[in-house]
Parts: sequence; structure tokens; C-alpha cells
Amino acid sequence: MYFCGVKISIPQIFSISTKEQFDQTALNIFRYQAENCLVYKEFISHLPVKPAEISQVKEIPYLPISFFKTHRVVSNTDTEEIVFSSSGTTGMSQSKHFVTDVAVYEDSFNTAFQQFYGLAKDTCILALLPSYLERDGSSLIYMVDALLKQSEHHESGYFLHNHEDLYKRLQERQNSGQKTILIGVTYALLDFLDTYAMNFPELIVMETGGMKGKRKEMVREELHDILKAGFGVDYIHSEYGMTELLSQAYSSGNGIFDCPPWMKVVLRDTNDPLTLLEKNQTGGINIIDLANINSCSFIATQDLGRVLPDGSFEVLGRFDNADIRGCNLLVQ
Repeated sequence: MYFCGVKISIPQIFSISTKEQFDQTALNIFRYQAENCLVYKEFISHLPVKPAEISQVKEIPYLPISFFKTHRVVSNTDTEEIVFSSSGTTGMSQSKHFVTDVAVYEDSFNTAFQQFYGLAKDTCILALLPSYLERDGSSLIYMVDALLKQSEHHESGYFLHNHEDLYKRLQERQNSGQKTILIGVTYALLDFLDTYAMNFPELIVMETGGMKGKRKEMVREELHDILKAGFGVDYIHSEYGMTELLSQAYSSGNGIFDCPPWMKVVLRDTNDPLTLLEKNQTGGINIIDLANINSCSFIATQDLGRVLPDGSFEVLGRFDNADIRGCNLLVQ
């Protein structure tokens, strides 16, 4: 695959290990998408920037995420292999991500999961994701399906509303002493704890965010305190992802997220979207996701956040009147 005469392979993206490699790859992809992603090209044409003159990553403009609701955001002419869609609720329009090469998504989530949690084959994965299973088009379910198939533990699997079976499975896992991850949508984890309680300090509990209208929203600290007490763990892990991205960031506790090496979060001024902010300030979250090589890698989300000095970040809320959706959206 060539971008402005420079060959970029998919493995090259997922082997990025330095800032220099990231920046050069991001600039190459930007130059390609500024010409070949027609929605992005049209958007840039209305800005006071010229793609050919952009020489630093900080100069790259970000496409508002809302375009995924109204346009087919792709940077090639290939037919999509799969279309991921946001959950959406009554009265809300859905975002759609037309993925022309789903193998890129598979490389992204497999590589990131391994970097943060080790090989899926060595992990028992228990999934409590009823609201995602009950609809089509979830990129999260696509990822979890793939990880479950890789897991070499026959106990791995989904639990829809059968909380008793999940409780028994967790007890078995605790007695086995083997690595176990419970990934669940927030309201479903709370529903489980309405009936059951564990003292399983070795368990990794990963909440994906979202009450989906099932429960009242709560601040992250309150939620995590309930989950920690209910499962008997010291930290609650989290996953930050969304329909429009092919990469995820992960938190191992305290709501602080780390990106894989091919993904980066920067902040924009809430009153001037073309102005980027320094770290430790609060602003709108912009994301560079190089796995979005076939759509748009430069996305201005509707999340508010703060980037820490080491490049990790936290999500603090959403812009007023923004749709409440996506993974790991908690009122802060």
C-alpha cells in the first residue's frame, strides 16, 4: 500500500515503537487521506490550511466525529467487508464505520490486547454484554467474539442474563487460580452485584461503560467503588473505544487510559477547535488512530478529557447536547 509514494504496510503500523515512527506514519497517512478520503478532503477545503504545507503532526486537522453519521467515511474505493454501527437510542442517528479491510481491525485489537493483557489463548474471558449482543453491528462484540475463539479455556464465553451461571463460573475460576478477565457493560455488572458478591482479588474486571438507559448515571469514583467492593478487587479496568475507531485504549485503574503505540490522544480548545492544548488542561478529545488507515485516522470526538504528562489520558465527560453513546462514557 502506497501513501504519497511511501509504502506503508499494515504490520508497520502495529510495530511502531518510537515517536519518530508514529509522526512519520501519521503524516504519510494524512497526506493520503487528505486526497483520497473525499469527506475529509471536502472538510479540509473549508479550513485555512493547505495539506501540502503541513509538515508536523500538530498541524493536522481533525474530522468531527459526527460525519460518521451522515457520510461514508472511506479513503479507498473498495467495497466494505463489514459495517460497524453505534448502538443509538430512540431519536438518535447511528454512526456507521464502513470497514473495507476487517483484517486491519483484527490486527489492531489482537496486538493491543496482547500488549496490555497477554495472549488471549492464555486467558479465560467471561463476557457480560447483553445490550451489545442484542443488536447487530457492534465492533465490541466482533472483538470479543474473536478473543473468545482464541481463548484455550473452555470456560470462556458469554453470559446474557444468566447471572447464576456467571457466579458459578467465577467461583470455579477463583478456585483454579488461572488468569480470568470479566468484561462487562456497566449496568450489567451492577445488576449482577445486586444479587451476588465475590472476593476474587486476582480477577480483572473490565467495564466498557454505559448505562444504556438501564440505570442512573453515576460518577466514575462511585461506580468503581461499588464494583471493587462487589468483586473484591483493588482496581477496575476499563476499555475506551467507539464505532468510529479501530483501536482501543485501556485503563488498569483510576480511570487513566493508555493508548497502544499507533494511537494518540490530543486535546483541542473547546471554543476554538483548530487550537490544540497543552497537557494537563481540559479540552475536547482528538484521536489519531493509525488503524483507521482506510477511513480517517484523525477524529475530533465529543468527549472532554485531560492528557497527562506521560501521554495517558482521562475522560471527564461530554460536550453539552452530545449523544450519550460509545464505550466507557461515564459522568465524571
